[in-house]
Amino acid sequence: MKTLITVLAIVTFSISILAQKPGADWPQWRGPARDGVASSFTAPATWPAQLTKKWQATVGAGHASPVVSGNRVVVHSRQANREVVTAYDLESGKQLWQDGVDAPYTMNPAATGHGPGPKSTPLIANGRVFTFGISGIFSAHALATGKLLWRKPAKKPVQEYGTSSSPIADGANVIAFLGGNNAGALTAMDAAAGTVKWQWTGDGPGYTSPIIATIAGTRQIITQSQNKVIGVSAADGKLLWEAPLKTPYGQNIVTPLIVGDLLISAGLDNPTIGYAITNSGGKWTATPRWSNDRISMYMSSPAANGSTIFGLSNKNRGQFFAIDAATGKTLWQGKGREAENASIVRAGNQLLISTTNSELIVAKPSTTAFEEVKRYTVADSAMWAHPAFAGRNIIVKDVDKLTVWSY
Repeated sequence: MKTLITVLAIVTFSISILAQKPGADWPQWRGPARDGVASSFTAPATWPAQLTKKWQATVGAGHASPVVSGNRVVVHSRQANREVVTAYDLESGKQLWQDGVDAPYTMNPAATGHGPGPKSTPLIANGRVFTFGISGIFSAHALATGKLLWRKPAKKPVQEYGTSSSPIADGANVIAFLGGNNAGALTAMDAAAGTVKWQWTGDGPGYTSPIIATIAGTRQIITQSQNKVIGVSAADGKLLWEAPLKTPYGQNIVTPLIVGDLLISAGLDNPTIGYAITNSGGKWTATPRWSNDRISMYMSSPAANGSTIFGLSNKNRGQFFAIDAATGKTLWQGKGREAENASIVRAGNQLLISTTNSELIVAKPSTTAFEEVKRYTVADSAMWAHPAFAGRNIIVKDVDKLTVWSY
C-alpha cells in the first residue's frame, strides 16, 4: 500500500498556485494569486446605473497596472524622460511619496502606438515595491516611505518592443526575466539586497509574466520565454521542461494559467493548448492534452471559473470566448470588434472585463453565451493597463490618469 501511495503521488498532477497568498490587496499583476481572480473585491448584489468617482490624479504615461496594499495605491509611470513610482492614499488620493530615475527610451517604430512605457506591473511584497522599467531598470523601494533600497541598471540588448514582464515574489526572492532578445536571464534575486540567487539563461525573455505552481511536489516558475513555454525549479532555476512557442516577431505575451490539472498556454497565430505536465522517474514532460485551433490569444490573458476558461481572442478584432478546460471544446464565441485588448477577472460569480475602449463590462460566467450585465465608461482615454480591485474600489489607469471608482 505504501508503494502504491508513492507511485500515485508521483504520477498524479497536483498543482497549487502559490505566487502570493490571496489577501485583501491587489499586490501584483493579475491579482493576489496572479490568476485573474479578485478574491478581495466585494461585488454589489445589483450594479448601480453609474459608478462613483472617488478621486483622479494625473500620473504620467505608461501601461503598467496599478497595485494596492492596505491604504496605498502604487503606480509606475513615465513623466518626460523619467520613470517614476508613486504611492497614493487609496481613500483620499493624497500623494504619499514619489521617486524616479532617468530612463530615456527610443521606441521601436513598429510599437510607437503602444507608447514609451513602462509596461511592467509593479510588485508589492514584504513591505517593498519592485518596479521593472521598459528598458530593463529594476528597482526596489520601501513601501512605507518610497526610499530606494537597491537598483539594477538596464542590460543590453533591450527587448525589441520594451520590457513588459512583471516580477513575482517567491519567499525571500523576487524573480524577473532580465535581458533582451536572445540574451535573457530568468533571475531570482534576494528581495532585501538584490543579490542574484540563480539564473536560467536558455532563452531570451518573452513579454508575458511568470507564475509559480507546485506540480508533482516540485515548486516551479512557469513562463513564456522568447521561443518557448518553460518550467524551471524555483529552488535553483534548473530547467524542468519546455514546449515550443513561436509567434510572429517573438510576441509571446499571454500569461500561463493553471486550471485543474492542466497548464493553459496560448499565443498569437497559435492554438490554445492545455498541457499535462508530468514527472516520470525524474524526467519532466509537457504533453498537449488538447489543442483548440479556433481560439487564439494575443495580449489578453484568460481567467477561469471552475472548469471554464474565459478570455478575449484576437480573432475578429477582439472576440470574447469560453472554453471547457477539461476537453478544450469551444463553448461559445461572442461578437467581434469588442476591443484590441482586455483584462479578464473573476469576482465571485461575475466576470469583470476592462477593455482598451475605456470600458468596464460586468458579465455572467455563462457556459452557453456571453451574458452582459452592465457596461460602464471608466476612463477618459485608452485603457491598456489592467484595473486593480480591492474592497469596493476599482482602480484604473488610462493613458496618463489614475482614477478610483466605487459603488
